[in-house]
Amino acid sequence: MKKRILGKSGLEVSALGLGCMGLSFGYGPATDKQEAIKLIRTAFEKGVTFFDSAEAYGPFANEELLGEALAPFRKEVVIATKFGFREGKPPLGTDSRPENIRAVAEASLKRLRTDVIDLFYQHRVDPNVPMEDVAGTVKDLILEGKVRHFGMSEAGVQSIRRAHAVQPVTALQSE
Repeated sequence: MKKRILGKSGLEVSALGLGCMGLSFGYGPATDKQEAIKLIRTAFEKGVTFFDSAEAYGPFANEELLGEALAPFRKEVVIATKFGFREGKPPLGTDSRPENIRAVAEASLKRLRTDVIDLFYQHRVDPNVPMEDVAGTVKDLILEGKVRHFGMSEAGVQSIRRAHAVQPVTALQSE
C-alpha cells in the first residue's frame, strides 16, 4: 500500500483509508460486531493504516468498535475521530464549546482504547463558537499529548484560515 503525508504535518497515512461510519451508523442497520472487526483487521492486513470514526457514529458505538478492532496493532495505525455535536447526536445541533471538545476527547480516548488521538476533526463548524476558541482548545490538547493533529470537516475557506492561524490544520474532510 502506498503512503501519503498529510499536508506539511508529517502525518503519514495509507493512500487508502477506511471510513468506518457505515459499520455502526448511517447506511442501514449496524454490521455484526464480529464481522466489522474482521473487516477492519483485514483492511489492516491489506495495508490500510488510516481509520476514520466519530463520536456521532452510533453515537459512540463506532469508536468502541474501532478501539477493540485496532487494539492488537494500535501503534501501527492512524486513528481519526471527530467532535462537535451536542451529546454526540447530529440532530441536536453543533457543540464545539471548549468544555465539550475536552469532554469528547477524554471519552473518545477511552472508547478508542488509546492514549492519543492521531487526528481530531471538528465535525461541523459551530456558528456559536469562535473558530479561534475551537482551534485553541485543540492546540491545548495537542500540547497536553492527548491529540496529535487537528482536522476540519465540511469547513469553508474563512473558517479554515481562522483555525489555521491558531493551530495548523493537517487535514480537511469534505464530501
